[in-house]
Amino acid sequence: MTSLCVFCGSNTGRGPRYVDGARRLGRHLADEGIAVVYGGASVGTMGTLADAALEAGGTVIGVIPRQQTGQEMAHRGLTQLHVVESMHERKAKMIELADGFIALPGGLGTLEEFAEVLTWSQLGIHSLPTGLLDTDGYYGHFLAFLDHAVAEGFLRPADRELVLAGEDPATLLDALRNWEPAGERQWRPVE
Repeated sequence: MTSLCVFCGSNTGRGPRYVDGARRLGRHLADEGIAVVYGGASVGTMGTLADAALEAGGTVIGVIPRQQTGQEMAHRGLTQLHVVESMHERKAKMIELADGFIALPGGLGTLEEFAEVLTWSQLGIHSLPTGLLDTDGYYGHFLAFLDHAVAEGFLRPADRELVLAGEDPATLLDALRNWEPAGERQWRPVE
């Protein structure tokens, strides 16, 4: 694993725990020699993640839509910054550059990006690991929702297993490294 795409927010959340989680992940990935691919911003947990990885000597690759480069939003100190024309292009480029995916606590954009890579995995478009950094139990309700979707027949158990979770960067990275795809995937209805 040489690079991970990290979906994270343009906000920092309440209290220091989410910023601390982003900082720990950025440092850990840099220490492990894993490049960070992310949304290219200098604000929120995005900026914290990038700064921490860079300060630890890591490689950080940002991908940002042109409309978001103004107002000091684009991070100007990255190893590489790709400026693209749309959010769709942004996601496609981030996915192209990654060997796996992590979502930090975030809002709708973070959830949407994570859900898309999960769906692509479910459909067999890629076979890369996906995980949640579950800082302070942030994703507990989301993980319970996925279990509920399995129980109610909307999600196959094998598809639920696509979502790895860990409370700290080292545990989550180990899970991502040890994850093995279930073989050739193709969507089919729940039986």
